[in-house]
Amino acid sequence: MKFICNSFLFLCFIGLQTMAEPSKVIHVRNVGHEISENDLLQLFQPFGVITKLVMLRAKNQALVQMQDVASAVNSLQFYANVQPSIRGRNVYVQFSSHQELTSMDQNQGRGDEPNRILLVTIHHMMYPITVDVLYQVFSPHGSVEKIVTFQKSAGFQALIQYQSRQHAVVARSTLQGRNIYDGCCQLDIQFSNLDELQVNYNNDRSRDFTNPNLPTEQKGRPSQPGYGDTVGYPQMANAAAIAAAFGGGLPPGVTGTNDRCTILVSNLNPDRIDEDKLFNLFSIYGNIVRIKLLRNKPDHALIQMGDGFQAELAVHFLKGATLFGKRLEVNFSKHPNITPGADTHEYANSNLNRFNRNAAKNYRYCCSPTKIIHLSTLPQDVTEDEILNLLEEHGTIVNSKVFEMNGKKQALVQFETEELATDALVCKHASSLSGSVIRISFSQLQNI
Repeated sequence: MKFICNSFLFLCFIGLQTMAEPSKVIHVRNVGHEISENDLLQLFQPFGVITKLVMLRAKNQALVQMQDVASAVNSLQFYANVQPSIRGRNVYVQFSSHQELTSMDQNQGRGDEPNRILLVTIHHMMYPITVDVLYQVFSPHGSVEKIVTFQKSAGFQALIQYQSRQHAVVARSTLQGRNIYDGCCQLDIQFSNLDELQVNYNNDRSRDFTNPNLPTEQKGRPSQPGYGDTVGYPQMANAAAIAAAFGGGLPPGVTGTNDRCTILVSNLNPDRIDEDKLFNLFSIYGNIVRIKLLRNKPDHALIQMGDGFQAELAVHFLKGATLFGKRLEVNFSKHPNITPGADTHEYANSNLNRFNRNAAKNYRYCCSPTKIIHLSTLPQDVTEDEILNLLEEHGTIVNSKVFEMNGKKQALVQFETEELATDALVCKHASSLSGSVIRISFSQLQNI
């Protein structure tokens, strides 16, 4: 009886959905990113010829135009009795309000008109994707002139400009739906409507291979007199430039307008903390000028960051984090800077500061502490057992993976809790492993 009632309700629902005026255009909803054009073709081809197909990736929808209204009617009548499913996902179909797809409709979805510029969306992105990685993937199929990467609501995307349209056509037909790495980083490729890419900087996020003389970053001014000249890394001059480092939008709650560079950290564990361990944690969010542990308050410390934006990131991401069994209080200090002295540790010229190079790249990896840490600059012959032996003293390790990217060994290690991962990072970042000084950051992955 329950099955009959549910079936009746389902049929009523389908009936309501198909009461729109019959059209040869079918509107498909709940089209996940794992569903390809070919999957949809297989769903509707038994009912007639498909003349146009538009994937609306940002909305998880698609528009399918049949050759005539009768074919569309037959398909919807069939799927009123049989739930259409693709790759284990139920999709829902109804007549579209469009009687026919126009060129404007197609431009809103997948570009079907061949063009030498490809728009690439990467799904299941477990590893960072740089311009160099994309060049290795796309250059075997033709001469790549320019690459620009950015972050949108649809995910990580890139525009890739070939020398000729034919090269782009070959690349799309060969690479569509394939993974860059085993089991992840799936390529979803469509033709762009742009005529020419504008590239201003040659770095990990954009590259003009026809003009190697472009600068690597936008130049700014140092936040404090003399400091920028000494350390030599650019201050992000305004909120727009900072937002560009994050792919167009700052993390929620970060303004990009703070000008206070010094942070007060309290509720530290005085038995286990020292300046270098604080450096290892806070240097994830910016360069460190100096650190001072307060003698009259041994669970307090002052940390002077390279600029106000970096200080804001540290406060935003570390407030409430747990370190050595203590929940940290992280706030802006009333002191504009830390006065150098015998009880302060200087880090301004440290080569361990992470933002001396590739600042925009490092900003993209800023996040709150997670259970998974990412290890890089590892020895080429390192084994997974050596990495686990280095880290296991900090707590239960749930999973781990050693892999190679751009010819360099890297690893992911997942702990049982965020606190254990934080302790491991604080204690082992910048430590030596078989002669290599290793670098550790938090990974934004949910699982390995």
